Amino acid sequence: MDFSPPSTILVLAWGDVVEANLQYIVSGLSIGGVYALVALGFSMMWSVARAANFTHGDIFMLGAVLTVAFGWLGLPLPIAAAFAILCAIGASCAIERFLVRPFNREANAIGWMLTTIAVGVMIESFGTATYGPLPQPLPTPLVAEPIRFGGAGIFPQELLLPATAILVMIALHFFQTRTLTGRAIRAVAANRTAAGLMGIDVDRITLMVFGAAGGLGALAGFLIAPVIQASTTMGIIIGLKAFMIAIISGISNPYGVVAVALIFGIVERFIEGYLSTSARDAFGFTLMILVLLLFPQGIFGRREVVKV
Repeated sequence: MDFSPPSTILVLAWGDVVEANLQYIVSGLSIGGVYALVALGFSMMWSVARAANFTHGDIFMLGAVLTVAFGWLGLPLPIAAAFAILCAIGASCAIERFLVRPFNREANAIGWMLTTIAVGVMIESFGTATYGPLPQPLPTPLVAEPIRFGGAGIFPQELLLPATAILVMIALHFFQTRTLTGRAIRAVAANRTAAGLMGIDVDRITLMVFGAAGGLGALAGFLIAPVIQASTTMGIIIGLKAFMIAIISGISNPYGVVAVALIFGIVERFIEGYLSTSARDAFGFTLMILVLLLFPQGIFGRREVVKV
């Protein structure tokens, strides 16, 4: 029997609750960083093309799977990751050139959506046939020993994810405001027709942005792989959630995308901790739908006005 005074038991119980909540927050920031990097890709693509690459979740998967595969060939981890990200950039550029651009000539075209979804299924099926259906580890020194503080613990590898997302957001801001190419991207995002009339190569800018978005997705896949292991199915739900996060935050607002992604990651962890893992996705998507009902243009979005 426990003969501790009731006040002591309450203090211990409260301490356990605080530690658990702290753990949910730090682990939520980690998965939120993944959502942020992938959702930023959707935001970038939508801004310049009013279209998206629905294989983006599979591009995220390629960043993890190809890093593991190149590691099997004996390449050092940094070189394997660099090659994987370059392959993802090339794949994203090819998808924009051959699957998005030909089907996005009209304002209300949706052919790009159907073709990219189909190619995403093909990429996953081919990956499963060649890489295998089982998750594979990606060992790094940053998952050897967790950092402990306040009763919570997190691997240094997990800390890289939200930190990278925030740094990428800041870097994008400076790139778009301080460089000629960045200003061209902003011009294309504001008005493709006017940008073209001003001498900007709109197709080249769009191709470059799709490639950069693919690189961000692959970077997120590489960073999370040591924590959850790399598999060919890891991109399905991540890609869908990232797209929904981009929508509910106001897809053209990168700062809102990162903020909502980090918050959503924390909310998911609390749902998982206080309810169950199976309830996480159900409640998460329900929450997204409710937010869209309240904010049809997204939380940080603005109503677009078209003059005719």
